[in-house]
Amino acid sequence: MDVGRHPTHPDWHALPAEQALTRLQTSSSGLADTEARARLARVGPNALPRARPRPAWRRLLAQLANLLVAILLTAAAISLALGETLDTLAIVGVVTIIALIGFLQEGRAEQALARIHDMLSPRAQVLRDGRRTEIDAEMLVPGDIVLLESGDRVPADLRLLEARRLRHQEAALTGESVAVDKDIAPVATDAELGDRASMAYAGTLVAQGSARGVVVATGTATELGRISTLLGGVEKLRTPLLRQLDRAGRVLAGVILASAVATALAGILIHDSPWPEMFMAAVGLAVAAIPEGLPAIVTIGLALGVQAMARCHAIVRRLPAVETLGAVSTIFTDKTGTLTRNEMTARTIWLPEGEIRLHGVGYAPHGALHAVADDDSLLEPLRVDDHPTLRHFLRVGVLCNDAELVEDAGEWRIHGDPTEGALVVAAAKAGLTVGGIRDEHDRHDAIPFASERRYMATLHRIDGAPWLLVKGAPDRLLTMCQRVRAESGEVELDRPLWEARLRALSSRGLRVLALAEKPVHDPGELSEAHAERGLVLLGLVGLLDPPREEAITAVAECRAAGIRPVMVTGDHADTARAVAKQLGFARPDRALSGHELDAMSAADLAEAVRRIDVFARTSPEHKLRLVEAQQSHGEICAMTGDGVNDGPALRRADVGVAMGRQGTAAAREAAEVVLADDNFATIVAAVREGRKVHDNIRKTLTFLLPTNGAQGLAIMLAVLSGSLLPVTPLQALWVNMVVAATLGLALAFEPGEADLMQRPPRRPDAALLDLFLLWRVGFVAALLLLATYGIFAWIHGLQAADITVARAGAVNMLVAGCAAYLINSRRLTRGILSRRGLFGSRAVWVTIGLVAAIQLAWTYLPLLQRLFGAGPLGLGHWAAILASAVLLLLIVEAEKALLRRRG
Repeated sequence: MDVGRHPTHPDWHALPAEQALTRLQTSSSGLADTEARARLARVGPNALPRARPRPAWRRLLAQLANLLVAILLTAAAISLALGETLDTLAIVGVVTIIALIGFLQEGRAEQALARIHDMLSPRAQVLRDGRRTEIDAEMLVPGDIVLLESGDRVPADLRLLEARRLRHQEAALTGESVAVDKDIAPVATDAELGDRASMAYAGTLVAQGSARGVVVATGTATELGRISTLLGGVEKLRTPLLRQLDRAGRVLAGVILASAVATALAGILIHDSPWPEMFMAAVGLAVAAIPEGLPAIVTIGLALGVQAMARCHAIVRRLPAVETLGAVSTIFTDKTGTLTRNEMTARTIWLPEGEIRLHGVGYAPHGALHAVADDDSLLEPLRVDDHPTLRHFLRVGVLCNDAELVEDAGEWRIHGDPTEGALVVAAAKAGLTVGGIRDEHDRHDAIPFASERRYMATLHRIDGAPWLLVKGAPDRLLTMCQRVRAESGEVELDRPLWEARLRALSSRGLRVLALAEKPVHDPGELSEAHAERGLVLLGLVGLLDPPREEAITAVAECRAAGIRPVMVTGDHADTARAVAKQLGFARPDRALSGHELDAMSAADLAEAVRRIDVFARTSPEHKLRLVEAQQSHGEICAMTGDGVNDGPALRRADVGVAMGRQGTAAAREAAEVVLADDNFATIVAAVREGRKVHDNIRKTLTFLLPTNGAQGLAIMLAVLSGSLLPVTPLQALWVNMVVAATLGLALAFEPGEADLMQRPPRRPDAALLDLFLLWRVGFVAALLLLATYGIFAWIHGLQAADITVARAGAVNMLVAGCAAYLINSRRLTRGILSRRGLFGSRAVWVTIGLVAAIQLAWTYLPLLQRLFGAGPLGLGHWAAILASAVLLLLIVEAEKALLRRRG
């Protein structure tokens, strides 16, 4: 085996320690310095590649890669060549504003790989030439012997050779919140990542103890490096909104270009008009028909959604994610801390006399204790003074324990191991004074918990005599006990009975501990041999990280909205199923584990992901495969995560949602949304806001397009009929910007519809310009065209007024008609002819008032009159314009009523 080319053996966790040393051609005293340098030259440094950020100029140019923008820039260039400087400057100004908004919206480049890079420890303690020395972690090579102490970050993947009371915090890789015990014994070849107790992985933390291990992988060959490589190769999908806008843009561009060319050719061929004049007419048609303000309005609508989500504790890092959340049909969610409180709680105690249930959740010491009847019903609350066996059990749980319960600003916290903290809280719920118990029974000696022993023992003086108290894994303690302490005294241990009780608690997804004791006749120094003989079992306690109450409500709301929550956790399958059942998942009885997923083909997994709601003991590849499998069905997926292991799936998901409190920086950088409170209910609130944003964008699009369509049709009709243009290109651009910058913004502030979370998720392939929208756009564009042309013809033809006055009337008719249609657009199908419908939006009337003031200035200020070629209107003109606007509003409402009756 050439270790200089990097050891590729995948099963280091299954090899005995001595065999691992042999395969790596090293020894327990470490490598020689010359050999280490030679290996470094062949393998390379223990470092992860950094992603090269995209320069700002590339991001700016990317904003111009849009077909509609390209049409405008082409029109501006030719207008400049024809000497139309004012038109050119106006078009270029609009394009510049659009590009700058997009540039600012995109923000800083992706930094997930850099964040993962920073997780590698910068220094490492190693043995070189038999001597302990400190080196840069980048200099580590396979075969190096690394020394670890409590608090260290592991610098490379290690096969453990020695472990002393070693516990590791591996949440960043496995998703499990509780520190895991480590040992040097080999484990099964097919053990999941979280069960490989003989390994210490790069980027994880030593929570307790010390160790010595041999480096088996460095840099990109580590588990952390594998995730980094996986993340770098993940293709990020475009959001549904961006795909829909691109598709709509192409359709609009095709229609507008074809119409402009056809109009210019018709003018030249039919009316023998000069080509420069017809070209400017075509430019005018394009400028009139292209919704220049749409990108800015979409961005502002998304930004308002960002602000609303921030008030709900969801921080959006990339604007399009706001709308994408509204299309989500599947939420892949972690369990610990997201669906649960991340606070271990004692739920049940099993004594020889029977089972006792504890109420209350979290670390707050509030909640009653109830005995359980034979029919599983709860009896009256217990008084601990009336149950000496229970009192003694809780006292032992407090004494054989290092955790502390503290209250900080009204919030209860645990200092120490959460599992031990649950026993302290249980005693406090029963009314026992934890500090008083410990003061009364000083600890004289202890055997700390160790993974190879799987128990903790302490020595105390109780009732004047020395007693040994033991807490640990129930299967281990049952082998160390011969008798059980009942209220009537000690009795023989019925091992099958207690093993059945252990299975019953485990089947509920509970983490189980056993407590035992024995008197000590020689209170000298404790030994393991002494502690492991002749113990008396006191009972079992089942612990659970309880579901969040608000998560239960949120899961129900998801299901009502047609959104499917799916649990993907690093925890055990039994625990995951139990929590899913309490939360109200649709199918909590079946769970697939990571090793089962490994055996599935892509097709099998795509089928399984539609039937299974709980996935346990998952790895980074599993999470990524699950997202891809669900996306293969056309689903829009959100994925929550907090660890480095979640990065690839967060990046691949349509919306990556990272945890703000417990999450790693790498997870936050890979995600589009960060939850400030790590709460599943916040995701559901964000989905509701996303649906509202999409509704409002759709309303805005339905409002803006008829304005552009009417202007384009007016110019086309004028050219085809050989008559005067009712609106010049510069006036058309003015109308577009005024309407978009004022009236168009009002719909972004619309509140959500009442049935927002009772609708199924919209189809991701649904066209933004669907048949209903196209009909509405065409219908209203025709009404605006008739009104605009009618006012122009009336003023210029019947009244024989100057062309500047007629065009001023046409422009103001367009704007007034848009203001009336804005009120219609508040509800796409429902009527607005009520007090709430007409006056229920302050934003609508503020913008109507603002645009009225702007149009009065445009009509009567001499500077603007000269600039835009407008003339002053009389009172009769305004009366006709307002009457036409009201008539337009009533006609659209009649069309809605007809559609409702037919629907």
